Amino acid sequence: MEKNVTPMMRQYLDIKKKYKDAIIFFRVGSFYEMFFDDAIEASKLLNLTLTKRENVPMCGVPYHTSKEYIRKLILFDKKVAICEQVSNSALGGL
Repeated sequence: MEKNVTPMMRQYLDIKKKYKDAIIFFRVGSFYEMFFDDAIEASKLLNLTLTKRENVPMCGVPYHTSKEYIRKLILFDKKVAICEQVSNSALGGL
């Protein structure tokens, strides 16, 4: 892992290590975001726009529509892990 990884991305990567076989829906504000290979796979299966930020592939869906996207992934025989972003006030948030 790079030294310049943000606390949010570090949290995501730690979760992904635990759930390697699932597509991680990671809550960021009013969206569930997917990153790296999860984003590439989900964008193809769900017909979502794949973008990049600082060379990290990503895509997302509004949280209020997430159930439909999760349902579709399950129909594709994919596992989905739903994660809410948390912060530690001692660290000043994310």
